[in-house]
Amino acid sequence: MKKAYVFPGQGAQFVGMGKELYDASAEAREMFEAANEILGFRITDLMFSGTDEDLRQTKVTQPAIFLHSVILTKTLGADFTPDMVAGHSLGEFSALVAAQALTFEEGLILVSKRAAAMQKACEKEPSTMAAIIGLPDETVEAVLGGIYDVVVPANYNSPGQVVISGSEQGVDVACEKLKDAGAKRAMPLKVGGAFHSPLMEPARLELAEAINQASLNTPICPVYQNVDAKAVTDPVQIRENLVAQLTSPVRWTQIMQNMIADGATTFIEVGPGKVLQGLVKKVDRDIEAYSA
Repeated sequence: MKKAYVFPGQGAQFVGMGKELYDASAEAREMFEAANEILGFRITDLMFSGTDEDLRQTKVTQPAIFLHSVILTKTLGADFTPDMVAGHSLGEFSALVAAQALTFEEGLILVSKRAAAMQKACEKEPSTMAAIIGLPDETVEAVLGGIYDVVVPANYNSPGQVVISGSEQGVDVACEKLKDAGAKRAMPLKVGGAFHSPLMEPARLELAEAINQASLNTPICPVYQNVDAKAVTDPVQIRENLVAQLTSPVRWTQIMQNMIADGATTFIEVGPGKVLQGLVKKVDRDIEAYSA
């Protein structure tokens, strides 16, 4: 039996997240207060008692989800026994800290810089994302390949669910063409911009400098990274994949399939929400999946 710990990305946030951890654990309180100092604002106030609008700000959302996941991992103590880890988009940073490849402090600084860089890139050009339900990956790829505007697969979330990303016009055209091709649904998403698309190139360049300066250690277990869905333990490769992540698709379906092929029998979601458990079940309904 092998345990796979998985860490959620943007979209899993909710008002009140992390409050129980803060109240129940002195170690958690210390980490949350350290995060307030590092970030230069009291993110705990926004997490515990802010508004939905507060939490939707990219500069808040990403550090908030990272903190919830990483601090929850810390409170698990000896119960945290990973055979492998993975994180969805932003969650990859949480996974790397949990696997001791990055320190808590460096992970938080990188996540904060990532959020700021992505926000700037979003403001440069109007862009968006949409969820496409009910088509094979290959059909989505073929349709997008025939569209002139910028639009690409961004998240391969589960069989039959792909999120696309690009310019507003590109995504609009793609949604119509994909519905014509048989998609059950093509739903625009309320996001700040075109994550995991070529439009994030300015953010990738900005974040690359910070990632290349960060100290990366050999993780305590394999990390299945978004860019190629493969198990990685080499810090050099981890760094390269992290840099490439912002403009590359999240290959979550393939990560789940590879983890299961490598012996994962239990998936434990660490952080806010239960989205990843649902995605695991869409890959293999017989796999055990639950929250930490």
